[in-house]
Amino acid sequence: MVAVRVEKRRAKEVLEILKEKDLLDGKRKPIRDGNYVFFPVTNGELAKSLGLEVVDISLPMRPERQIYKNLADLLPKDIVERLGRLDVIGDIAVITIPEELMDKVELIARALRKLYPQVKVIARRGFHEGKYRVRKLEVIWGEDRLETIHKENGVLIKIDLASVFFNPRMKGERYRIAQLVRDGEKILLPFAGVLPYALVIARMREVKITAVELNPRAVELAYENIELNKRWLKGKIEVIHGDVFKVLQELPEFDRVISPTPKGVDALSLTLSKAKKYLHYYDFIHEDEIEAFRDRIIEECKGQGKECSVKVKKITDYKPHVYKVCADVEIKQNR
Repeated sequence: MVAVRVEKRRAKEVLEILKEKDLLDGKRKPIRDGNYVFFPVTNGELAKSLGLEVVDISLPMRPERQIYKNLADLLPKDIVERLGRLDVIGDIAVITIPEELMDKVELIARALRKLYPQVKVIARRGFHEGKYRVRKLEVIWGEDRLETIHKENGVLIKIDLASVFFNPRMKGERYRIAQLVRDGEKILLPFAGVLPYALVIARMREVKITAVELNPRAVELAYENIELNKRWLKGKIEVIHGDVFKVLQELPEFDRVISPTPKGVDALSLTLSKAKKYLHYYDFIHEDEIEAFRDRIIEECKGQGKECSVKVKKITDYKPHVYKVCADVEIKQNR
């Protein structure tokens, strides 16, 4: 086994060089001995060519689960700091890479593959486009596709990232909502997408879910996802293809309404009007306006002759001081 021996005062500098050259052996642990640090490397000759002192030394192996924890273990600090959000959806890694780092794509791809060996596609994240709020993606490594099957909370979700919106970071929130649902409920799910909420709930509870979605590709995948998961589903899911603001006008009230509302859309009054007992309403709110958001919901309840209690929960960061939130609304009394 070979390693690079370096004085402690130069340890950080040399570590960054080893990462940049993809020389660091992440399967073994570096050690300190007196005034020196020993970094395990994969290619002693290349390390020597960089003017580094290479020695033959036995270094301890890392436990498998500790080999790589994040990109900071694999890439130079100046690259990691400029990379944006990373999501792994099925076998596709979606990452924000600024233009000035595009010449480092191969280095970044190698690091991602070490961190997530299951990844077969790496896509560069762009901006949301069109009425279906789909994010533009560019495949920069691997197979030329944006379809995948994502596993979450015991269900399989087929997704076409070129055509539909999906947020893997809402996994915990979808589980939370499913835990609140009780057997026998009738649930309305506007803006249903490819059914991530519906599938998780129907996997866990015997319920009837009416899902409404405008995007035709999402509706197509919704039916495929019901078929993919049918052996595990306790609940039943009905999918309606149409505009939420038109379809809901024709529907009755439901025990629970779950509204993963798209950014910039105001469906509060409409979704509240369809809720008998509970509404879970998502929105994007500045931290200084959360109390005003809660007050607005209470006023809307009063306007509809309903007495409500409202708890607003921060779900994820959206941008500085702005959060995606969920208002959990319990309706105490209907008109």
